[in-house]
Amino acid sequence: MAETIAAEAGTEARRGPLIYRQRLTTRLTHWLWALALFFLLLSGLQIFMARPDLYIGQQSGFAFDNTVFSIGAVREAGELRGQTTLFGETFDTTGWLGVVTENGQTQVKSFPGWMTAPGYRDLATGRVVHFFFAWILVVTLSVWLAASLLNGHIRQLIPTLRDVKHLPRDAADHLRLRFHRSADYNVLQKLSYAVILLIVLPLMILTGLTMSPGVNAVAPWMLDLFGGRQTARTLHFAGMLLLVLFVLVHLLMVLVAGPFNELRSIVTGWYRTDPRKDTKGDAAR
Repeated sequence: MAETIAAEAGTEARRGPLIYRQRLTTRLTHWLWALALFFLLLSGLQIFMARPDLYIGQQSGFAFDNTVFSIGAVREAGELRGQTTLFGETFDTTGWLGVVTENGQTQVKSFPGWMTAPGYRDLATGRVVHFFFAWILVVTLSVWLAASLLNGHIRQLIPTLRDVKHLPRDAADHLRLRFHRSADYNVLQKLSYAVILLIVLPLMILTGLTMSPGVNAVAPWMLDLFGGRQTARTLHFAGMLLLVLFVLVHLLMVLVAGPFNELRSIVTGWYRTDPRKDTKGDAAR
């Protein structure tokens, strides 16, 4: 029996101990964010199709030259071609943006059906879905912020001066796919989580409110804060792109760092860390 216990202890030491890393509120809000952001993205693209152009400034229209992004279609040699313009540069995006093929038919449409909710053109339903999950996002973010302030979790996301000094090394380790599994977040995780949770998501909420005429009537200063409704819309779209990029990188890191361990952490809270090193160097043997 003693030998069995010793063998199990040795195996555990080589694998590293399990620690309780993710609190219940963190796990619940994580999955609510994932659900909300998924439907916000698809319904937001449905809404964007009603005016697939982005501007900088208070106003927009034919009399203004302030377009920074546009999705459209042209007919060349009798054939429909999708065109996307970004800062004056035009790209052929046939099949993806502007002109898509659905049910065997080519049609003028900003996005294919699988990228929008609902999959067909329906601005009214898209707005209902978008506003519903937007409020879920607001409530979830508020609950997470309050809980994180009370339990001290938010301090774990603020990079310290020591963290910043380790940034080049941690970045190099990530590029080499060398991951250090510890109880604390590394500096890249801290920076990305802090930027998304404390800057990007609040800005998404504020710019979304700035596009509402009802909110404009109550708080007209928000239009001045973001440089007008059209600029707020452009910032809202840019924030969406940052969130999509973050999610893609986040999923990639989960896959390469060990999906079972990472998923166990965000589902049960328990996370297996690297073997502990002691003065005798047991971890190296």
